[in-house]
Amino acid sequence: MDVRRPSWDSRVDYSLILPVFFLLLIGLVAVYIAVSHDYPTRALNIVLLQGLWVLLGIVFAFVIMFFNKEFLWKATPFLYLLGIGMMFLPLFFYSSSLVAMTGAKNWVTLNGQTLFQPSEFMKISYILMMAYVVVRFHEKHSEASLWSDILLLVQLLVVTLPVLGLLYFQSDLGTALVFMAIFSGIVLLSGISWTIILPVVLLAGLFTTTFILIFISPNGKEILHNLGIDTYQLNRIAAWLDPFENAQTTTFQQAQSLIAIGSGGLMGQGFNMTNLHVPVRESDMIFTVIGEDFGFVGGLVVISLYMLLIYRMIRVTIVSNNRFYTFISTGFIMMILFHVFENIGAATGILPLTGIPLPFISQGGSSIISNLIGVGLVLSMSYQNSLLQEKRQQHFQRKHRFIIETID
Repeated sequence: MDVRRPSWDSRVDYSLILPVFFLLLIGLVAVYIAVSHDYPTRALNIVLLQGLWVLLGIVFAFVIMFFNKEFLWKATPFLYLLGIGMMFLPLFFYSSSLVAMTGAKNWVTLNGQTLFQPSEFMKISYILMMAYVVVRFHEKHSEASLWSDILLLVQLLVVTLPVLGLLYFQSDLGTALVFMAIFSGIVLLSGISWTIILPVVLLAGLFTTTFILIFISPNGKEILHNLGIDTYQLNRIAAWLDPFENAQTTTFQQAQSLIAIGSGGLMGQGFNMTNLHVPVRESDMIFTVIGEDFGFVGGLVVISLYMLLIYRMIRVTIVSNNRFYTFISTGFIMMILFHVFENIGAATGILPLTGIPLPFISQGGSSIISNLIGVGLVLSMSYQNSLLQEKRQQHFQRKHRFIIETID
């Protein structure tokens, strides 16, 4: 007797979709609260546009869910080259006023209309390419050695350096840190020896310590500025070290962020009861809205949803038992973790401001769509896992039926 074949929707991992759905819903509410105070005449248009980006991202995620490993493998080099090509665009098509305000050329602007941020989509292409390089390398080099580890690291750097170079010319340090977080996660999982990793980690720690010591020394800012560090980046570090030193000028955003979150207390001031002005709180500082209106409890709910999402992605990765999928998932998890840690850390004064959005919540089409494409990739892993289990079950049923018929 044949067993009815499961429908496609039975293969969808709804436990992965659920935390994403609530984060997107919280994002729409938080964006509405922010823009209704800061841009009351455009609030409805901004929220509707955000909703449109969410719907478009969901469509992308739905389509990508049906991609199999073979298709992704073949498409990866082309997606990487396409992403690199797109990252050249902000260097030529940009808004001078936006660059003056943010200090970075990371948005494509045509005829005064800001369109998209290529680096957000490059994150997904980069994750795929890094996974592609590691898996292909392991297939060709079955025996691990210090020399093979160095060779793998060189290949990963060849993929990474063009991205970091373009981000350097875009003056986008925050996004560069995201790529470095992805790079670190994949390098650690790739099996590269700690003999190579540890000296690099120690060198990075020494560099960071030296940088901070120079910064806090007399004339330190002038020295760093002469070394090529932009003034707005130095101001962000100063705001991190002492957010209330120049609370009415250069550290205004950081100071207002801390006051807003602190004023929310345990339960918050209530829906749409925002009283303080925090610059760009609809995007980079969206957590201040959650903290002020919904308090510690609201912030805890948001963080719990992220933890649930990451847990579900790890579970899908373990079940898939596929190296290409494993590295893709690792890269995306590192991307989400770094975004959440840096964004919330910056809003609460733990880390310097870097202009990194809060995944699924901050206003902005490029970030929303890119993150949902990443979710689509993980859903694809889960979907393919379900298909594989069905094939195994069908094979077992055919074998069992054959044995019964043979006995009869």
